[in-house]
Amino acid sequence: LQEDLHKMISTLALKNEEIQNFVCSLKQTLQNLEVNSSRVQEDLEKEFSSLYSVLDELKDNMVTRIKQERASRTYEVQSQLSACTKALESSEELLELANQTLCSSEMDGFNKAAKEIKDSVTMAPAFRLSLKARASDSMSHLMVDFGPEREMLLALKFLPVPGTPEIIVPDCSVCDNSVHVVWTMPESDAKIDSKIDHYVLEYRRTNQQGPPRAREEHPWMVVEGIRETEHTLTGLRFDTRFMTFRVRACNKAVAGEFSEAITLETNAFLFRLDASSAHQNLRVEDLSVEWDATGGKLQDIRKEKARSGSPMHSPARNAMSSPKRAPAARGSRDRFTAESYTVLGDTVIDGGQQYWEVRFDRESKAFAAGVALRTLGRFEQLGKNSASWCLHLNNWLQVSFTAKHNNGARTLEVPVPDRLGVYCNYEEGLLSFYNAKTKQLIHTFRTKFTQPVVPAFMVWNGSFSVQTGLQVPSVVHSLQKRNSTSSSNASLS
Repeated sequence: LQEDLHKMISTLALKNEEIQNFVCSLKQTLQNLEVNSSRVQEDLEKEFSSLYSVLDELKDNMVTRIKQERASRTYEVQSQLSACTKALESSEELLELANQTLCSSEMDGFNKAAKEIKDSVTMAPAFRLSLKARASDSMSHLMVDFGPEREMLLALKFLPVPGTPEIIVPDCSVCDNSVHVVWTMPESDAKIDSKIDHYVLEYRRTNQQGPPRAREEHPWMVVEGIRETEHTLTGLRFDTRFMTFRVRACNKAVAGEFSEAITLETNAFLFRLDASSAHQNLRVEDLSVEWDATGGKLQDIRKEKARSGSPMHSPARNAMSSPKRAPAARGSRDRFTAESYTVLGDTVIDGGQQYWEVRFDRESKAFAAGVALRTLGRFEQLGKNSASWCLHLNNWLQVSFTAKHNNGARTLEVPVPDRLGVYCNYEEGLLSFYNAKTKQLIHTFRTKFTQPVVPAFMVWNGSFSVQTGLQVPSVVHSLQKRNSTSSSNASLS
């Protein structure tokens, strides 16, 4: 009954958390509703004010055109009227003079007067005038019919909101620390789809599978201006087990609703360096290690003792599944010591295929990288026992680059790379080392892991840094198959 009650309490607690998240979501929806309503109303008033301004400006321009046309024609008609009035007055004077001459009884005076009248009539303004009006009184060419525009204004409506995209999960992929996301628009929104300007993709790291919660540790990251219905995020470092994605469509003025969020598993290997295992001459800072001849780790020991919890116990990291975070079994008395300048990773590998990279100072007097059992003795050095496998670079006295296991060594006739890629296939018992830049295979150990292993590193008078959160590169998968029977990479046994 107690077990059943514990299950009920656990179920109720989960349900309560789900309801609380939903309540927070509803409250946020109410707040957003108020804000968004005020915003769209302000936008509407601005749009109508802008439309009124355009109409007023258009009206002023058209009225000015009419006034200019009237003034121009008025001037033409008044000028022609003035000229006609003067010509008429002159013609009337000639007509009166001609009548007077006809009534004259003096023959000599008549002939002279008649000739003068004839010359005056010939030169009279009345005979040089055009009796066709220079300007018409019609203004029909400036009339307007806003019927179509009126119909268009009456047809004004709210801007269609783009439909909600749907992410096609089977077409999405997570590979080579890249994520390819594909989505589609609903068929019913085909017309709206043609007006879509771009898409906005948001993604968030999470250690929770399923729908996003109201409170998340990591924020949404935004990618804008996507023109196609797919997008690839490259160069990612996966420091959580999952990533959540959502997308929405946008036209020139408004954005649609976000799609239903989907969660993709990263399948990446994430670990930290276990500072509690490090030799006291190694200064460990996050994923970087530097040789410190003064033994500066003594101060860190005191800090670790005073620290109530370490990063390996954080909820986000405990949520990761296999490979498993190793328990903090080592204390300061279990540090590597003497000439074992070693530090281990804090996550065990007990299954699957894992990959990580390490960049090291090639001028280090000694450096090694590989895997080891958690039971590796505090005085033991990497590669000199049956509990560790590694590549070893030696720059002390004589230069050598070798693969080491169980105190056996194989000289590697390849250039020493700047960065090593380490691949571990636990079930197959394979541990391969690559040039991380070119992906050239350097060496492969073939063994049978009987216990979980952890990443292991050694450095003397040098430094290195580790990159985790990586997936097994696809080219490494291919090379593993191609070199599965290569005799040049035979196991040291």
